Amino acid sequence: MSLASIENHDLTQWQSIADGISQQLETRLFVDGKHVDAIGGGRFATINPHNGETLAEMSEGKQEDIDLAVSAAKHAFKSGVWSKIAPRERMETLYRFARLVDKNAEELAVLDTLDMGKPIADMIDVDLPSVIDTIQFMAEGVDKLEGSVTNTDNDAIHMVLREPLGVVGCISPWNYPLLMETWKIAPALAAGNTVVLKPAEQSPLSAIRLAELFMEAGGPAGVFNVVNGYGETAGKALALHNDVAKISFTGSTEVGKLILQYAGQSNMKRTGLECGGKSPQIFMSDLPDLDHAVGSAIEGIYSNMGEVCSAGSRLLVDRPIYDEFVEQFIAKGQHAFQAGEPLDPSTNMGPLVDCESQQRVLGMIESGKSEGATLHFGGDSPADMAQGAYVNPTLFGDVSNDMTIARQEIFGPVASVIPFDGADEAIAIANDTIYGLAAGIWTSDINRALRLVKDIEAGVVWVNNYEDGDMTQPFGGYKQSGHARDKCMESLKSYTQSKSAWIRLTSG
Repeated sequence: MSLASIENHDLTQWQSIADGISQQLETRLFVDGKHVDAIGGGRFATINPHNGETLAEMSEGKQEDIDLAVSAAKHAFKSGVWSKIAPRERMETLYRFARLVDKNAEELAVLDTLDMGKPIADMIDVDLPSVIDTIQFMAEGVDKLEGSVTNTDNDAIHMVLREPLGVVGCISPWNYPLLMETWKIAPALAAGNTVVLKPAEQSPLSAIRLAELFMEAGGPAGVFNVVNGYGETAGKALALHNDVAKISFTGSTEVGKLILQYAGQSNMKRTGLECGGKSPQIFMSDLPDLDHAVGSAIEGIYSNMGEVCSAGSRLLVDRPIYDEFVEQFIAKGQHAFQAGEPLDPSTNMGPLVDCESQQRVLGMIESGKSEGATLHFGGDSPADMAQGAYVNPTLFGDVSNDMTIARQEIFGPVASVIPFDGADEAIAIANDTIYGLAAGIWTSDINRALRLVKDIEAGVVWVNNYEDGDMTQPFGGYKQSGHARDKCMESLKSYTQSKSAWIRLTSG
């Protein structure tokens, strides 16, 4: 059923759908157009973080399974069944792929909601529309990948051609399973590459369904392969593989650094890394609408349970409006996000992805308390949701930028309010971090806004909004947030390489 037809499903309907899907989950790998068990026979559990119950025992891919998938992808690429077909034909296959995602939206939404606890309303309103947009945007770009003919002397023709890279390895995170997978596989496929996807072990279910739908759309066997498994085994094997031309990775900075090492240790493959952030929002005293700014700050940190790499977790507030900002944030934010059953369309706060994440976030909250920050609300788990990995929305005030909660990526619903005096101090605090993914600026002064845009060290900067944008907007960071650029035409081009052909003309 399409997105348009499921918008009004209620909890009872979603629970019935989930019960049906849970009885027929596909747990095998997807290699060369068919489902296969892991060669070694290993299994791992994927857990529903809402209730701690095991959803399925998945095939655990390891190096031999990665070898098999890469071999299939390499053969498919060399055969030209995808890389050398007419661009319009590849485009039409991707359009059919997008339509099939829409047609199967009901199932895809439930898979991610069960697997990582994402509220079903977020899947319907945010994730799945963005997945469809991504596939369609990259499809539209297939025949826009132009080369050039340069201006040379009269006896030569010089052409610069764009060609696909070959086999692309994609390692995706668990916080937006379908969407982050699509941000990687859609441009890679549109450019003519073949793909081996290693989804996060915490949320493997939807990736297999995505590969099935690509085949149903007419994608050739071996072009889109999925190997579930752990990062330290399957992910490492993919990053080290000499037949992989590029690794696209979204995850922690720590693992991103390992990916760079693996690329150098093997075949100097290209890497595209997006490695998280500690994004500041700067609220100047002359901001145009405090009410709107506070509401945006609440959404920017508590949406998706705070499990967002670009979450606006550091709220830098000009001292003249500090007290009023905090007062409004407490009044509006304390009850804006309520933990509940993720399959309930009224729920806007699900669990964290697993109990390990829950305990890590609660530990970070304790460090905030011990280091002297003021806990305004939250800081605990909801008593009536003890079976799940829940953490209540949390607000700290009087935070200094040297505190742990201001320096480390928490990846949970924890906001830190930091006072500052004037734009120069705001810039200094904003840039005093190893990260540089995103930032927000709130001011009525266009000169100040443009100055801050220039001075802030971040790959994405929003002015008087946060997390707005469309598919034309590059998404990626500075510094240890990584260097990839997702979503945009730049992303599509990053899955190609240029070839220079200098042709000497003969006389006569």
